Amino acid sequence: MNGLKNAASIYIPVLGGLGGFFTVYLSQYTIPPYLAPYFSLGALAGLDAICGGVRAGLEGKFHDDIFLTGFLINALLAAGLAYMGDRIGVDLYLAAVLVLGWRIFTNLSLIRRYFLTQLQLARSEAKKEA
Repeated sequence: MNGLKNAASIYIPVLGGLGGFFTVYLSQYTIPPYLAPYFSLGALAGLDAICGGVRAGLEGKFHDDIFLTGFLINALLAAGLAYMGDRIGVDLYLAAVLVLGWRIFTNLSLIRRYFLTQLQLARSEAKKEA
């Protein structure tokens, strides 16, 4: 049962991200060009939350309420900080892109390491049985 719960906690953020992407992709609405940088930063923050959710699921620490609130607050905060930076003449957009990109690649490297470790364990167990 724990394995099923662990697998479900990995798929919740992935399916939510894919559902949101296809909903926006298939809609007729377009984002005005002056708002595009803020929406793209919000999307990057959302992708960071999805990667963090997958990582938490693999580690057995995923909680859907923490994921959902983190997703929404991070996206709104990133877009809001970029907007405020534009208003005062400070380019916070690039700093936010750098930090969020760093976090995404860190989470992806840890996810990759988890799956490679699992593969290595499965191979060593198969050798023991043979």
